[in-house]
Amino acid sequence: MYKEATHVVAGVGPADAKLMIVGEQPGDQEDLQGKPFIGPAGQVLNLQLQRANLQREKIYLTNAVKHFKFQRVGKLRKHSKASGTEMHACRPWLEAEISFVKPKVIIALGLTAATSILGRLPKITGERGQIIRGLPYAEAVIISWHPAAILRAVDPTEAAERKQQLGDDLRLAAGLL
Repeated sequence: MYKEATHVVAGVGPADAKLMIVGEQPGDQEDLQGKPFIGPAGQVLNLQLQRANLQREKIYLTNAVKHFKFQRVGKLRKHSKASGTEMHACRPWLEAEISFVKPKVIIALGLTAATSILGRLPKITGERGQIIRGLPYAEAVIISWHPAAILRAVDPTEAAERKQQLGDDLRLAAGLL
């Protein structure tokens, strides 16, 4: 599964983080540097974290899938959606990270992350922004937009709305801490 990737990208952050953010999978820059959320989507996330008064260095950041899946288009490496097999293969690693950190709140960014955390396929539009309780991983789970979905939005109004919603969801998480 990971043979084309440069690095397996593990999570980073304090072992006692109260907030864990789970993304879908590493992107191109994350794969090249071996760290999560450092590319363009990471820049969007950083801005929204600042607006929510959350300090990135106090958050544990990881992905549901630990390798960059892509298709070559000329010299570019274009992101490809992770399969259920890849999510399943990486799930023990994600569960180990959650068990080690023991976060109070988890924010699942995007469909792949939300599916990995919930164990079912959610609807982002219908479930984002809600506090989900009763899961074994944390006191609260919140689903939100992945910053890459904001960057890929064709309609600027849709992108702005998703960005606002991501910020709202981060503030909701901050309030639970």
